[in-house]
Amino acid sequence: MLRIFSRIMVKVGKMNHSDQVRSCQLVKPVQVILVSDRCLNQQKGLPRVPVPPLWKTCEGYLSALEPIIEEDELKRAKQLVEVFMKGGGVGEELQRSLERKACNTDNWTADLWGKLEYFENRSPVVISTNLPIVCPRLDFRDKQGQIRCAAKIIIALLEFKTTIENPPWFTDGGCVFCSETLPAENLGGKPLCMEQYSQLLSTCRIPGLVRDSVVFHAKSANPPKHITVVYNFQFFVVEVYHNDGTSLTVDQLCVQMERICNFTSATNTEPVGILTTLNRDSWSKAYLSLMKDQTNKESLSAIERSIFTLCLDRAIPRESDKYCTCDFHLITHGGGSQWNSANRWFDKSLQIIVAEDGSWGLNLIHIVTDGTVIMAFTDYLVASMKKPEMIQASILPLPMPQKLHFSVTPDIKEIIEQAKRSMDGNIRNFGLSVMVFDHFGKNDLKAHNMSPDAFIQMAIQLAYYRMNKQVCASYEAVSQRMFRHGRVSLLLSTTSVSAAFVKAFDDPEKQNTEKIDLLQKAIKTHKENIKVVTGGHDIVAHIIALSLQAVENKIPMPDIFRDISYKKFLNYQLTTSQVTSNTGSVAVHQVDECFGYSSCYSVHNSHFVIEMAASNTDKRRSTHHLIQNMKDALLDMRALLEQTPRAT
Repeated sequence: MLRIFSRIMVKVGKMNHSDQVRSCQLVKPVQVILVSDRCLNQQKGLPRVPVPPLWKTCEGYLSALEPIIEEDELKRAKQLVEVFMKGGGVGEELQRSLERKACNTDNWTADLWGKLEYFENRSPVVISTNLPIVCPRLDFRDKQGQIRCAAKIIIALLEFKTTIENPPWFTDGGCVFCSETLPAENLGGKPLCMEQYSQLLSTCRIPGLVRDSVVFHAKSANPPKHITVVYNFQFFVVEVYHNDGTSLTVDQLCVQMERICNFTSATNTEPVGILTTLNRDSWSKAYLSLMKDQTNKESLSAIERSIFTLCLDRAIPRESDKYCTCDFHLITHGGGSQWNSANRWFDKSLQIIVAEDGSWGLNLIHIVTDGTVIMAFTDYLVASMKKPEMIQASILPLPMPQKLHFSVTPDIKEIIEQAKRSMDGNIRNFGLSVMVFDHFGKNDLKAHNMSPDAFIQMAIQLAYYRMNKQVCASYEAVSQRMFRHGRVSLLLSTTSVSAAFVKAFDDPEKQNTEKIDLLQKAIKTHKENIKVVTGGHDIVAHIIALSLQAVENKIPMPDIFRDISYKKFLNYQLTTSQVTSNTGSVAVHQVDECFGYSSCYSVHNSHFVIEMAASNTDKRRSTHHLIQNMKDALLDMRALLEQTPRAT
């Protein structure tokens, strides 16, 4: 779900708000049980995220530092923690302040990341913040196939929208009907927060000069009944409901999109959509300039209010492998200004992207939703594409799609050109590799009593250690949806026991039995830590929140937050998420140019799919080399299991 906690820069005497945090991204999926209760009815009973005890977080902080800093740095960090925790000292003062704040909000961690990551982060949303999902390629290679596919996706989305919005019972003409509703999700008998589903549609991020905002139109007095379609960099409004409230049919939607594709007006329209790829400071200024014109204001409102945006793309040059990386580039950023990067509105909560060659996927803003919800939603759409079409005859007249017009001044034209150059530069610096690892899967690991997720985490750390000869800070994003407004939290996956394992693995003086013992301890610790984090104890969020209380209360920044150890604590070189799809879809992790590698992986019975991304601004990074090292690490670790007799 986000570039987690990346830019927390501690400066002498203060902390700069704009430099502090980039928050969580995709999350580790959970096995859920669908029950028949109305999904949002259970929200009231969900607990609030607790504020962890100060001593427990400080203890976890030191444990996280131990494998990633030098011995003298750790000694000083322990001294600073001791001073911070002193009875009646600044640590207790900040803790009490945070506890008071938590009492006045449903979820203090969601508020923390919402403010610092989603709204005050000024980086471009493309690549670094938005969430792309690449779906299995469909069997068409022409415009007609593209249009029909898009129409079926629209219908599936509208059906999903109905399950979110309808109450379990509604009346019509005095009769009472039972409606189809979104099932509530439970984990281990505990209900999960379902709020994110209701925020997926009719939502948009709005650029601001200092901080962005988000608008939710679904619950407005006049909720939107239209979508926006982008074709050839031009935006169109398409009404998707008749006056009687019924949705258009697949055939009717095809007619509307054919009208758009056959639009004969001049094709030299300025690609206004490319402006949404700018950094937020530049985009917010351009946005305010656009809003001065009434025509622009109306067009922007139509896009922002729409249920979602459909992007009809040109095909980009492709490769032959199963998970073609060009599909990932297409869904993540559009392929560049010469291809489809301007055929987008990246501030929209949901963009459905369909290209002429059968590739398609989703691009979503992270403000409103996380990986588990996104992938469940994606699996619903992919499954809907396989359903047989219902023949629905209709003779109702269809209004023409409405083209949205923009008045573009010379200044805006120049900013558009700047946006093109900036977007193309960001794409050149975006490194991406994808691997289908089909040598074994979770079934094989479970036969060895190994957690598949923890096993992969150890393989990632081993691969990184082999490449760099050092241990680094790393995290895995996990879900806290058992709490009210629950989003994601961080599991600090580098531990003293995982560090001992990766250092011992290639040591010829270590016996295999010793290596197995270290692996088992590392996996056990990882599983225990997952339970701690999902139970509400997010060490990173707590530590950062305490530092921000010092800023808010105008208290001199404690030395613990000014020390080099704190910077190293937040310097994640491996940011990871397990996001598993039931339909073959793959998530793409966001990238921060200042930090290391990002990886999304999915776990299946007989294979894994591993996506690795990084910024190429640091030439020492290579996603290709790391993903190959990860392949070797997985094979070597499995070989170790096979070669070592199991205890009986």
